[in-house]
Amino acid sequence: MKSARFRPGNVAAAAALTFLAMGTALAGDLPEVRKAGVLRHLGIPYANFVSGAGDGMDVEIIQLFAKHLGVRYEYVRTDWGTVVEDLVGQKVKPKGEDVELGEKVPVRGDLIANGFTMFPWRMKVVDYSTPTFPSQIWLVARADSKVAPIKPSGEIGKDIAAVRALMKGRSVLALKRTCLDPDLYKLEQTGATVVLFGGKLNEMAPALLRKDAELTILDVPDALIAVEKWGGQLKVLGPVTDKQKMAVGFPKGSPELREEFNAFFAGLQKDGTYDRLVKKYYPTVGYHFPDFFQKK
Repeated sequence: MKSARFRPGNVAAAAALTFLAMGTALAGDLPEVRKAGVLRHLGIPYANFVSGAGDGMDVEIIQLFAKHLGVRYEYVRTDWGTVVEDLVGQKVKPKGEDVELGEKVPVRGDLIANGFTMFPWRMKVVDYSTPTFPSQIWLVARADSKVAPIKPSGEIGKDIAAVRALMKGRSVLALKRTCLDPDLYKLEQTGATVVLFGGKLNEMAPALLRKDAELTILDVPDALIAVEKWGGQLKVLGPVTDKQKMAVGFPKGSPELREEFNAFFAGLQKDGTYDRLVKKYYPTVGYHFPDFFQKK
């Protein structure tokens, strides 16, 4: 993995590293969380991970984790533009697979859990748990679109190339600083007109139905919910990426908390709790990712 590029200058870089260390210290590892008596869950209403109404798959998992630790659960609402900095205590700006660190900010939570995709730039400043959910980026169109889904070839690379070819000369909706950031997938290289959405991740499918663009990229969890919610109005054209993974994010300074979560999560998989939650919130995802949901 490439090292992060810090700007501007070496002095600022040293300061950035110092502040990052301070931020993670403020977040607290397992002993500090237990001493404080509360586990602060940074979350964003998204798909069925965090509903915004007090439930969701990740909400239930972190509530159970807090109970496992013997502390109070606290949900801290954030957004995609600030969720990482709310965890690490420092301004964070992605630069491709690298990251630029800025001024210090208050630490607002102990972990991130809301369908948090594992990306290289995030790994520079966040430690991930064991993968908790599979994902992939799909290209989606309105059902009445003349663009037809690809015919799967059995080779993911060929399928991705075929899907990217569909974007040429068409408008494609994307959202910066999320898993649907066009820079992550070099969408402009497809010849598409990239339309940057100004709303929230949950609003991408409705924006497509309003004809804000001809096509949109969506990740699997959101796509599955959208296809079910607006039955007959949307169609999946094919994959834009290989398979991805989502996990819980922890500060670099909280290895004990992360290790405790990994052991706890393994227990949920073993006793069937995890399978129950998946079926409750994403009943069809096992059809698309059977390997991920094999018995551990």
